[in-house]
Amino acid sequence: MKLSTSLNYAGGFKQGTDQVVEMEKAGLDMVWVAEAYSFDAVSSMGYLAAKTSTVEIAAGILPIYTRTPTLIAMTAAGIDALSDGRCILGLGASGPQVIEGFHGVVYDRPLGRTREIIDVCRQVWRREKVEHSGVSYQIPVPAGQGSGLGKPLKLINHPVRSEIPIYVASLGPKNVEMTAEKADGWLPLFYLPERAQDVWGKDLAAGAAKRDDELAPMDVVAGGLLAVGEGAEAMREYSRPMVALYVGGMGAKGKNFYNDLICRYGFEAEAEAIQDLYLQGKKDEAAQMVPDALLEATSLCGSEGYVKERLAAYQESGVTVLNITPIGKDPVKMIEQVKGWIEDL
Repeated sequence: MKLSTSLNYAGGFKQGTDQVVEMEKAGLDMVWVAEAYSFDAVSSMGYLAAKTSTVEIAAGILPIYTRTPTLIAMTAAGIDALSDGRCILGLGASGPQVIEGFHGVVYDRPLGRTREIIDVCRQVWRREKVEHSGVSYQIPVPAGQGSGLGKPLKLINHPVRSEIPIYVASLGPKNVEMTAEKADGWLPLFYLPERAQDVWGKDLAAGAAKRDDELAPMDVVAGGLLAVGEGAEAMREYSRPMVALYVGGMGAKGKNFYNDLICRYGFEAEAEAIQDLYLQGKKDEAAQMVPDALLEATSLCGSEGYVKERLAAYQESGVTVLNITPIGKDPVKMIEQVKGWIEDL
């Protein structure tokens, strides 16, 4: 397994980047840069490219609605050039609260849009004249629309790589199937190793059956909070408010992918209670309803022996990139420690 983490903004972006530089020396393979409704991810990725030398720089994720498909491709190619071939394009649909509430864009056809964007990006990186006729995107603008002056164009620059890895954040059955068919990597949030095959096995197999033979096997990126040592179990509590936010507040009744997932894990009653309380504005009460068993199963907090067992469980379930958030006085040392354990598996 490779080892990844997310860029930590707690002490400021530049301080977080300095920490990534030290983590890179300790063996970190990949760093994820988030984009919600704060600063954009791309500026940060460019800064990281200048400050690091080996770590892969991954968008985690760029929302598919906020840029045209060709701009997404141009952006990834630009970061890849700055980093000498270390860019990973992470894509995801985000949610209607952010896309419609902050960007003012209609949240529709997330699965179809993602599929079309992947196809366009790969055309751009191969320096083909981009021509795409889909439901969501038509490139160039069709005859009879616009000025009539549009024509197929290819990227002026020669990309460092003609195949930049595309990772997709997906949870629902059809979206996971599409990811297994089209993407280079999969980003499932709240991944539970022991239940992954039961929940997603059929979807992954269906997508893999349609996968292009020229694509390498798909990476699976998953993990959680990491804390090692006596009393480390208590660190799981740090993820409780975040789980409540996603399960309770991301979407409405019947339109929350994260709530659906927790139900599929077998926590139907808890998922309903969390959502009801959260949507009533009772966030603290909703957080208290998050099952302890779920927090344990989706994190790596405990004794050294326990954490090593969890590492093996993630690897056995098919995870190829362990994504951790180290909590402790010396996150760099924790990266070095876990990297050694992974290499010993």
